[in-house]
Amino acid sequence: MTLDRRSFIKSTLLTSCSFLLPPAILDLWAGEEQSLRLGLITDLHKDIIHDADLRLQTFLDTLKGAPPHAKIQLGDFAIPKKENQPFIDSFNQGPIPSLHVMGNHDLDEGYTKEQVIQTFGMPAAYYAQVIQGVRIVVLDGNDPGSPKSTGGYASYIGKAQQDWLNQELTNSKEPVLILSHQPIAGIYTIDNAAEIQALLSAHASKIILAINGHAHVDQFLKVGGVSYLHLNSASYYWVGEKHSHLSMDAATHATFPSLSLTCPYAEVLFGILTLDRKEGRLTLSGRKSSWIGPSPLVLGYGILSKAEQELYLQPQISDRKIN
Repeated sequence: MTLDRRSFIKSTLLTSCSFLLPPAILDLWAGEEQSLRLGLITDLHKDIIHDADLRLQTFLDTLKGAPPHAKIQLGDFAIPKKENQPFIDSFNQGPIPSLHVMGNHDLDEGYTKEQVIQTFGMPAAYYAQVIQGVRIVVLDGNDPGSPKSTGGYASYIGKAQQDWLNQELTNSKEPVLILSHQPIAGIYTIDNAAEIQALLSAHASKIILAINGHAHVDQFLKVGGVSYLHLNSASYYWVGEKHSHLSMDAATHATFPSLSLTCPYAEVLFGILTLDRKEGRLTLSGRKSSWIGPSPLVLGYGILSKAEQELYLQPQISDRKIN
């Protein structure tokens, strides 16, 4: 199941969806000729998937054909250990700005937030940056202190970050794009999802879209006047020990033991988000792939229902019509 880079690009199909931006957003966006194009990838999982370098390089090579204004990874990218530094550096190289969102698995093996920040080259765990007249707000869903926490990974946005976010949204003169690793709405949300949804809804007239990774699903929904998009994983869906299986040859599984706990995608998934001020339109171009081996549904995976799996748990970033 190993493909060379050219075959990877050729075999990956392009899909797209688009919708019109509301007048309130266009009024905030200065300059009729303004546009914003972003390359988006999430949950590549360098430390789990067998061909992470090829997947990342395919994404970067695709961006070279029509360079965006920035490239963004939405978390669970790579543990910030020494052997992963060349992989991380390859994402950061080049003239295109590189934005990172911190994922929970980027903190694996005891690494701290500060180590992730330094290794990835992030300005902070959460931050904002204006690109092409749009304020991109990056959140950190790994805050401690959740009253609902039962151990394991943190999935929470704390009070200090909430205050900062409210101030950013209140003061912003630009339309806003929200980025997070953990979902704020939909499947597998943060512990205080309702609280953060309410905060964002209070500023809904400024928010273009909120995009997250983490859930490894392909979902779009609207809550409280805010549109939320789950960007699918670049690599796989996790099914765990109960559904452990061999989807590739024994040697590959011996080298990458966690692969048996996943249903891998045959090709890398990523998206290109384009906002066009003149046309007043947002377009997401995504990718479709296929499973390597059985799908979660075939394996009897049951955390998501059959209906949810058929709708959202597919190896694709789907084409949709969003009104």
